[in-house]
Amino acid sequence: MEVVTSWASRVLEISAALFVFLIGCGVLALIYIYIRDITQTKQAIRRNYPVVGRFRYWFEHMGEFFRQYFFAQDRDELPFNRAQRSWVYRAAKNVDSTIAFGSTRALNQPGDIIFLNCPFPTLSEDAVPASAVTIGEGVARTPFTTSSFFNISGMSFGALSVPAVLSLSKGAKKAGVWMNTGEGGLSPYHLEGGADIVFQIGTAKYGVRDENGNLSDEKLKQIAAHEQVRMFEIKMSQGAKPGKGGILPSNKVNAEIAAIRGIPEGKDSISPNGHTDIQSIDDLLDMIARIREVTGKPVGFKMVLGAYGWLDNLMEAIHARGIESAPDFITLDSADGGTGAAPQSLMDFMGLPIKRSLPMLVDVLERYGLKQRVKVIVSGKLVNPAEVAWAMCIGADFVVSARGFMFSLGCIQALQCNKNTCPTGITTHDPKLQKGLVVTDKAERVAHYAKSMMYEVGVIAHSCGVTEPRRLRRFHAQIINDHGLPKALDEIHPPAEVKPEYRTNY
Repeated sequence: MEVVTSWASRVLEISAALFVFLIGCGVLALIYIYIRDITQTKQAIRRNYPVVGRFRYWFEHMGEFFRQYFFAQDRDELPFNRAQRSWVYRAAKNVDSTIAFGSTRALNQPGDIIFLNCPFPTLSEDAVPASAVTIGEGVARTPFTTSSFFNISGMSFGALSVPAVLSLSKGAKKAGVWMNTGEGGLSPYHLEGGADIVFQIGTAKYGVRDENGNLSDEKLKQIAAHEQVRMFEIKMSQGAKPGKGGILPSNKVNAEIAAIRGIPEGKDSISPNGHTDIQSIDDLLDMIARIREVTGKPVGFKMVLGAYGWLDNLMEAIHARGIESAPDFITLDSADGGTGAAPQSLMDFMGLPIKRSLPMLVDVLERYGLKQRVKVIVSGKLVNPAEVAWAMCIGADFVVSARGFMFSLGCIQALQCNKNTCPTGITTHDPKLQKGLVVTDKAERVAHYAKSMMYEVGVIAHSCGVTEPRRLRRFHAQIINDHGLPKALDEIHPPAEVKPEYRTNY
């Protein structure tokens, strides 16, 4: 009994000593933090309220995550609300996408889309797959024909991790959709999946530049020699940062990425804010002709539309040269796009959103008789079927998405894309974080998402009474106006008529 009592007393003494030690360490830590806070000069809150002021920054950071789960309604969040993300997650997992007890849409918010169901919808047995479209027909030596109207937008290797690129590549092949490389060059991971590829040429000419940073015809030929590379896209501007080039922080520029891009390892990869060799409409058309001649593949350009008077000048220049000089496609990005790092002043305030710019571009092409010659690809927050169907109604030939496919990979909108700390392993090169992204599983989700999207856009088309999505027109939809009432889309954006002098066989 005495032995037990002695042992218990000893345990209490040790526990008390340990407790005092821990309290002492805690006090010393608080003193250290207090001194550090009151002596630093960068943050006024910490200087005025040492120690406790730190909680302000912690809550500010954690609020990004708490709002997603506790404090916001399904349709309140930006840039993508929970309802938008939930549909993508369900589609990617190939689980039931039906809902019950009514829509959570208010159906009276300005800008909301409403499709007009036909009294005699297309029967399932009468529905047909999306028709094929040929890009570069009669102009490029190797035109590209595809029926996929929903594809993967440009996201560079470097901005994305190895398993993310592999998953997208393999998933795109399974779904029969194409994948845009983004401006970071062609990696072996793009090719490994076997998907069709659109090679993007950014302002820094990554992957096709010579030792002086100029466009290299020899490297263009090497890229074009890959059968999977179907088209080339000149990136003039992008939704995240119109008027500014790509930004890849130095902590992401490892040896492999540096070799693929043709740049120094471990240094920030900052693209010029414009092409030094494309400073006019004539320069742009000359560059398109050069790349098409060297590669034999269709060539187009990507832009965010801001100033728009130059579009008429572009169309007139094309007709003056001959319509074979036209770009084979134009990719129109929205001003509210962007997975990459960008100054907030550009991401928030620069460029036109596609609800304004897409009808404008389509109508300009129509007026000059070039809509059949120049295919229109559109991107910008089009991650759900209704948004894609709207774009088809307006006149887009194809829709591409970056962030939709990131959600299919498991992105939780942690807003860490511009850092090396993405918790899902999608935009980080930290091996510990990449472990969570299993390629075989994520490739299936990418494929499911693409297939589900095309299926449900088809469902909307059939309800509108047409046999496939490419037959959707502006009169099939209405938009809620500022008074909360629907207004016909073809009244808001009346279809353009071809000018008599530009009526051709195209």
